[in-house]
Amino acid sequence: MRTKFAFLVHPRNTLHSDMGELLGAPFGLVPDAVWRTAFARLPIGPIVTGRISYLDAPEEVVGSLITVPLAPSQMLSLPRSKVQAKISAAVDKARDLGARIVGLGALTAPASAGGKSLAKRSDVGITNGNAFTAAMTLMGMEQLLTRVRPDPLIAIVGATGSVGACLTRLFARQHDGRLLLVARNEGRLESLAKEVRRPSVNVATSTDMSTVAGADLVVLLTSAAEALLRSEHLKFGAVVLDDTVPRNTDPRLLVERPDVLIVDGGLIEIPGVNIEGAIGLAPKLAYACLAETMLLALGDHEGHFSIGTPQVEQAEHLLRLAAAHRDLGFSLAPFRSFGKLITEPWARLAPIPTAELASCAA
Repeated sequence: MRTKFAFLVHPRNTLHSDMGELLGAPFGLVPDAVWRTAFARLPIGPIVTGRISYLDAPEEVVGSLITVPLAPSQMLSLPRSKVQAKISAAVDKARDLGARIVGLGALTAPASAGGKSLAKRSDVGITNGNAFTAAMTLMGMEQLLTRVRPDPLIAIVGATGSVGACLTRLFARQHDGRLLLVARNEGRLESLAKEVRRPSVNVATSTDMSTVAGADLVVLLTSAAEALLRSEHLKFGAVVLDDTVPRNTDPRLLVERPDVLIVDGGLIEIPGVNIEGAIGLAPKLAYACLAETMLLALGDHEGHFSIGTPQVEQAEHLLRLAAAHRDLGFSLAPFRSFGKLITEPWARLAPIPTAELASCAA
């Protein structure tokens, strides 16, 4: 019998549609404001909203999706003790269902300090999913960098966060280039920059989002509850890799900035896995944080794994596990933009001629 796991999720900003999808169509008629009030004031416990099996043994349920009943804004704004109590209750339910490893999805990770608030638990292992997310984000960056101008400036927004710091270290270990690290804490930014800076890795830092307007590739890794990146933050022809859940890019950018390509990050193909339940993705796709939880269960991992900021070695370990279980998938999915498969030619990502740049700047 395979090791069981669970993965924690929460509704997105569109509460009525998410709750309707999770619980049934009538619940989709309840306004978002009513849902927020109910989540904040009523003793609503965690809800099992999905089950996961592998296609080679479809009758064996190996994973559970457990929804924490809080809106994204509530995950970050309600008293920390209340939010963490809700998350802890969801972990209790996972344990009671037989899970030995529990993954923290979306904002349950930052709301639990990257899993640190759960680190004293010995009844179940915890992982925040950020090690595999960092590894897959690097793969996505590598593909996108083949389509932008030579010597591009890469902005990593949320660079000092759990995923961002691991990604920055991974990139600096394997690549040369120009990095712009963006985050709110200047001290942590400078410490990270000093760690990864070398002659072939030029590193600048900023606490101001407006500086991102000079970047050719923007990687979003923040834990903000609402859209963060706006039109004025993007140069002409920029490419954005949005690796946030809830996402930090607004669909209006598709209309406001048709010159910009926005790519959904952290998506993994899992053709050998069956997910019964809504996670906001097309069939046979998973977020990297969910894939990390699956991989650890497949590897019979015991105890906690990624707590706080993951180590580069943890990301590399998960890549080895993914290779060992490639029969189930665990590879980077074809790029999508706001959930829609990108089928048009990649010409939009080609370097922009100098003459065109001059006319755009005029």
